[in-house]
Amino acid sequence: MRIDAHQHFWSLARSDYGWLTPALGVIHRDFGPADLAPLLAAHGVERTILVQAAPTGAETTYLLEIAAKTPLVAGVVGWTDFDAPDVVQHIAALTSDPLLVGLRPMVQDIADGNWLARPELAPAFEAMIAHGLVFDALLKPRHIAPMLTVLERHPGLACVIDHGAKPDLVTGDLAAWRDGMSALARHPRLTCKLSGLVTEAGPDWTLETLRPVVEHLLATFGPERLIFGSDWPVVTLRASYAQWIEACEMLLAGLSEAQRAAVFGGNAAELYLSQRGRQ
Repeated sequence: MRIDAHQHFWSLARSDYGWLTPALGVIHRDFGPADLAPLLAAHGVERTILVQAAPTGAETTYLLEIAAKTPLVAGVVGWTDFDAPDVVQHIAALTSDPLLVGLRPMVQDIADGNWLARPELAPAFEAMIAHGLVFDALLKPRHIAPMLTVLERHPGLACVIDHGAKPDLVTGDLAAWRDGMSALARHPRLTCKLSGLVTEAGPDWTLETLRPVVEHLLATFGPERLIFGSDWPVVTLRASYAQWIEACEMLLAGLSEAQRAAVFGGNAAELYLSQRGRQ
């Protein structure tokens, strides 16, 4: 089964997407299941993981409501306030919905670059472990060091790095990113999404733009800990759904059939669905 492990739906009228401004052009409109379904069908993708795009509990409720009536959505990665004094109770309440498979604070937008490493967040991480939730880490390279602290403190945390931690593909300065990802990959419960890379590249990206990043991720995480995601519709700022999935297929052409099947679905099923007994 092919799974797209990272996609979004949104409705502009909800008004809690602070980052989603008219300047973003083609994605500054509503996107829902009817927009995505034909793209999935064209590429043999059977299920998706629907990921939050606004730092509000209301959006998580909205996404869970969509998932409940949309069979193609296998699970939802939502949001909750990790700084709330009653965060443990909030997480317990959210997990009453079996479609919730993970949580994602929008770390890249938090002013404190060391926020992840705050010891006060420990109850939230431990609650996630207790309830079998995946932590989706929306990082940039500067957040890798605090993420390492989280992994050392909470070795039982199931965690996936979104978008390969957003390497700087415009300048091609990858040295610090390489070192950081190598350090992250030493944690055996950590996986990484092969997603969002074209958005970090310039408009004239090619396979050769992406190849150094994908090769490093394969060398460090291996195909058994890489997970395909489209980041649709954000990906359309740089590429169509078809162009992104074709790029991934070409960049992974050297893998065995079983390894490609793992990256394009098996690893996502193991991470998100088996965690909460939904396979």
